[in-house]
Amino acid sequence: MLRAKVKLTRSVAVALMPDNPDSVITEIEGDYVTTHFDTSKIGTLIATMDDYLMNARVAWDMIKLVNAEMKKET
Repeated sequence: MLRAKVKLTRSVAVALMPDNPDSVITEIEGDYVTTHFDTSKIGTLIATMDDYLMNARVAWDMIKLVNAEMKKET
């Protein structure tokens, strides 16, 4: 079994949780979240983590954009 984990801010990880496959388990720990990836094939692990990290980047960019827009309004 191959395993990997990624630690992200809570807001990003929670945004991604609905799309997590069964092999991805997320643990909420205060302001941060640890996501665990378990698979039997290296190619699957790489592809799953690549997809996850690309989606995390999009979520992070959207959070920054929304925060910047909210600051403009105040």
